[in-house]
Amino acid sequence: MRPPPPSRLRDFVVHAVWALGDGGIWAFAVIFSTWLRFQYDASQAFVNGTWMVAGAAALLHITIGMVLGPYLVRHVRGSFEEVTAVTRAALITGILLAVWALWIDPVIVPRSVPAIGGAIALSMMLALRFVVRSYRSRAAVRREVDHRAVIYGAGHMGRRLLADMVGDDTSPFRPVALLDDDRSKRKLRIGGVRVRGTGEAMGRVATRYEATHLIVAIPRADAAFMRRVNELAGEAGLTVMVLPTLGELLDADPSVADLRDLDLEDLLGRRATDLDQSAIADHLTGKVVLVTGAGGSIGAELCRQISRFNPSRLVLLDRDESNLQATQLSLTGRSLLQHDDLALADISDAGLVDRVFAEHRPDVVFHAAALKHLPLLERFPREAWRVNVLGTLNVLRASASYGVGTFVNISTDKAASPTSVLGWTKRATERLTAHFAFSQPGRYVSVRFGNVLGSRGSVIPIFADQIERGGPVTVTHPDVERYFMLIPEACQLVMQAASMGSDGDVLVLDMGTPVRIADMARTLIAMSGERDVEIVFTGLRRGEKLTEELFGLDEQMPTGHELLWSVRVPGLDPEDLPDSRLARTPELLAWLRDRSDPAESVLRSV
Repeated sequence: MRPPPPSRLRDFVVHAVWALGDGGIWAFAVIFSTWLRFQYDASQAFVNGTWMVAGAAALLHITIGMVLGPYLVRHVRGSFEEVTAVTRAALITGILLAVWALWIDPVIVPRSVPAIGGAIALSMMLALRFVVRSYRSRAAVRREVDHRAVIYGAGHMGRRLLADMVGDDTSPFRPVALLDDDRSKRKLRIGGVRVRGTGEAMGRVATRYEATHLIVAIPRADAAFMRRVNELAGEAGLTVMVLPTLGELLDADPSVADLRDLDLEDLLGRRATDLDQSAIADHLTGKVVLVTGAGGSIGAELCRQISRFNPSRLVLLDRDESNLQATQLSLTGRSLLQHDDLALADISDAGLVDRVFAEHRPDVVFHAAALKHLPLLERFPREAWRVNVLGTLNVLRASASYGVGTFVNISTDKAASPTSVLGWTKRATERLTAHFAFSQPGRYVSVRFGNVLGSRGSVIPIFADQIERGGPVTVTHPDVERYFMLIPEACQLVMQAASMGSDGDVLVLDMGTPVRIADMARTLIAMSGERDVEIVFTGLRRGEKLTEELFGLDEQMPTGHELLWSVRVPGLDPEDLPDSRLARTPELLAWLRDRSDPAESVLRSV
């Protein structure tokens, strides 16, 4: 017969020791309560009957404990589960002893002994477990590890994380202090670790306890809070780590393995988007959906999210074959470029756009194709006109010709009170979309949002590359700030807008609080570990604002979704567009400025 594995043998020994110990406690409790009952008269208490009942109590408790679990399951010592199991076994033992004492004749021990002895035995068993647990917690808190951690947040998540750190002998972190902004938790002790103050005490606590890491255990911390914490931690020389959200943890208890480094998304504080899944599904499931600009960052993510709602067909249109291939690979795991639902087309080619629509007959169109780089479009405004305005007009006309049910034009916050070629052209697309909403069947809406983290050409990869090269990091102005959101969040809200937007509306996504670009650059430099990377301010570029606006002078109205606002813009008849072949660039720009003036928009909408 093979010997049991070391771990099983160890568990057997531990369970046996605790079972014998608890049995001994029961025997002691019976003898002690009998001695008390006979008013400390040893001649009456220490008799054969007492020893027999004591032995029976010990044997009975061990037997019940083996059947009901305290000595068969590897409980965390002193945990609620172990306390419950031990209490259950002790109560059953006491009840059986009381029945025996009541019915046996002649009486061996006083009938009050099972009740008094049971109370004494249970108190001693629980006290012993709590002493062991406290000792182990203190020993774990004092053990030498690589990292000494301050946990910010003494709520549920912080408590569970601290318990995991203390109970895990392999954890690289040793909790040395807790911080919490709730002053009622001052001096609270959890697992041998005390709350040492609020977040403002971080520097003092880190120095006193020689901490190396700050762990934020607040699952719903907003961006402003995270930026303040990151700043305080930087001053204290602490590395910041965070827990995932409750949704990401799927309601499981947090553990050391769940910890991750602070990233820029935490500092921007984008929220989980609460979508009306049924409305989106009703709008997309079983429909033919076409996405222009499907190879871009926004278009590709939009395709990935739309595919989850099982459209009958998802048509990808883009003028860049490599981008189309990358999007197809992300959707299907294949990139053979042989699928019928791929359309290689430039939206400025009206005939080609018409043929694509004639072939696929889409029910829903998401129009994400556009030129978007502001300084480049300032130099080449006619390209912006050709692609952004005339290209959008081509897609709108094809949508109207082939009976598209819903058309969603993806715009930008630069269309609000525009000062740049990009803003003027995107404002024109919003007005063109509104015209088709007023003159055509189907629903035509625009969606306006700001900068998208991780999108092609955004500042994050540019800053990261500059930092990797050793600097300098170039920022246009110390006070320039922008709205930011994540690609998945933007696409989710675009789909929500498609399912609920009123005909002709420009739906504006709630972008939260604008972020100073210089602060973002400093954060990225600090997160990279580099300390000597310089930030150089180059000056605002032509057409660039210090702060973007989400709304112009148009009246903003709430919608049925807390993260969406509605703006009414006046329609722009395509017949009023200038002949771009004859118009010179200055005349074209003047026309765009005149048609994008927000004051004029309000007057025309009255």
